[in-house]
Amino acid sequence: MDARYDLAGRTAIVTGGAGGLGRGIARALRDAGAAVELWDADPDGLAEAVAELGVAWRRVDITEPGLVEAAAAAAFAEHGRIDILVNNAGILGEVKPIWETDPRNFEAVLRVNLFGTYLVSRAVIGRMRELRSRAGIGGHPLRGHVVNIASIQGKEGMARAGAYSASKAGVIALTKSMAKETARDGIVVTAVTPAAAETAMAKQITAERRAYILSRIPMGRFVEIEEVARMVLWLASGECSFSTGGIFDLSGGRATY
Repeated sequence: MDARYDLAGRTAIVTGGAGGLGRGIARALRDAGAAVELWDADPDGLAEAVAELGVAWRRVDITEPGLVEAAAAAAFAEHGRIDILVNNAGILGEVKPIWETDPRNFEAVLRVNLFGTYLVSRAVIGRMRELRSRAGIGGHPLRGHVVNIASIQGKEGMARAGAYSASKAGVIALTKSMAKETARDGIVVTAVTPAAAETAMAKQITAERRAYILSRIPMGRFVEIEEVARMVLWLASGECSFSTGGIFDLSGGRATY
C-alpha cells in the first residue's frame, strides 16, 4: 500500500480506464488501498487493463444517458458506496484548423469529453450526496471526491485543436459549477489541467505536431503518467478537504494563469 495516502475502505470509479492515463490513475488508487472499478467502452482495452491491474470493470459508453445511469446504479448496489470518481475518459479528435473540421467529429469530441463527464458526474454525484459522511479534517463531513481530467489546452486554447480545447474548457467550467453546488454536501470537486502526456492519444499526432507542443512547454518534456496519477491521488484523498473548485496545473511551466 502507498504509505503516503490511505484510501482503504474507499471505492473509486475511473472512466477511460482502458487507456494509459486511466490505468496509471487506477494503479495509484489501488496501491493506496482503494477498491477500483474501471469504466470504458473498449472491451479489448478493458480486458488488458483488468488483467494488468486486477481490478473490477464495467463496460460503459459514457455518452449514453441510460447506460450511464444503469452503470452507476449497479456500481452503488454492488459496492455500497462510491467515494471517488475520476472523470478521465476523453478523445482527441481531428487536428485541423476550424474551417477544415468535420462537424460530426467536433460534436463527437464534445460528446465524449464534456457531455460524458456531465452524465457520469450527474449519475454518481446524485447518489454520492445520499451517502453517510465520514469525518474529514477538523471533523467536517466528507462524502466523496470527484476529480476531472481537463487539459492545459482548456485554459489556453490551441491552434488546430478547437474541439478538444473547447471540450476541456467546458470541463473546467463544469468543475467549478459542480463544486459550488456540492460545497455543503461534503463532496470535493476538482480538476487537473495537464500538458501532453505519453499516452496513446499522444501517439496519434505527427512528429511535427509533437515538436510544436514540446516547444510550448518550458521544461521541454511531456508530463509522466505517474505525475498525473500522484496529483489525482492527493485530490482524491481526505487530505484534500478545502480545495473544492480548484484547478490544478501539471504544465511544466506552460500555464500562464
